[in-house]
Amino acid sequence: MLAVLSPGQGSQKPGFLTPWLEIPGAEARLRWFSALAGVDLVHLGAQADAEEIKDTARTQPLLVAAALLAAEQLPIEDAGVIAGHSVGELSAAALAGVFSGEAAVTLAGVRGREMAAACALEPTGMSAVLGGDPDEVVATIEKHGLFAANRNGAGQIVAAGAQSALAEFAAAPPTRARVIPLAVAGAFHTPYMAPAETALATVAAGVTVTDPARTLLSNLDGTAVTNGQEMLDRLVRQVTAPVRWDQCMRTLAGLGVTGVVELAPAGTLAGLIKRELKGEGAPEIVTLNTPDDLPAARDLIARHAGRQDRPAGHQGGAR
Repeated sequence: MLAVLSPGQGSQKPGFLTPWLEIPGAEARLRWFSALAGVDLVHLGAQADAEEIKDTARTQPLLVAAALLAAEQLPIEDAGVIAGHSVGELSAAALAGVFSGEAAVTLAGVRGREMAAACALEPTGMSAVLGGDPDEVVATIEKHGLFAANRNGAGQIVAAGAQSALAEFAAAPPTRARVIPLAVAGAFHTPYMAPAETALATVAAGVTVTDPARTLLSNLDGTAVTNGQEMLDRLVRQVTAPVRWDQCMRTLAGLGVTGVVELAPAGTLAGLIKRELKGEGAPEIVTLNTPDDLPAARDLIARHAGRQDRPAGHQGGAR
């Protein structure tokens, strides 16, 4: 079975969309997405420097547009499973057929702007915690009044919250763990983002949805969601809820995924999967970073693709 994955914030690199603009129609597509998102995605993907593209308001629609642009060059209909990390869930939902690519980019523009505004309300941040016992790491995070905002598996948990609490946490880290401050604007996926969740919900209420045509995993708990309205509700809630990528990877393994394509800008999720799903039965992975990677991605899809008449997993209705 084949899984197609869409990366989240932090995976962007200066100029990463430049080679994609050589594909006929790609620049026009990006300019259309730019109009929807309210930012110049052509400039951001081809000319902007690292400082400019780490701005949350710009990065989020850029990543969603990039994943959709790359996916348009593949037979995505042959994918058995679709998943995205954080903002990558928006492009994943579009690829699974929950809503249009235009809706995904529009929501990403709102999400990015509103999360950036929430970050400006008070000094917050995030730190990666590498190693240590996961239960002890989470307990220590919570003891300092912080949140385990991302549980990425492969020995990586991200703590988020007030800058002062993060400093105290770093000074007394969990046993056998390293704490690395992240260059982000604020405490994503925590209650600090509540104003952004409220704003996104207002816009999301006008989005037309359908049930996913392929198995679509949710960051909330790693389950496959079969109801389109429930997935949209989860995408809104995810602004303040932790990203459980560890559980998504467990679901990928449980579904028997044998091949993985990570969409542009690829590498982050592939690295986590390589460290978490090791040994016999580890999936074959293709990272799709430039059009030169398309032949390998298409070949992997042809060898591992498996369609499902009905997505497996969570059967709940809209909340």
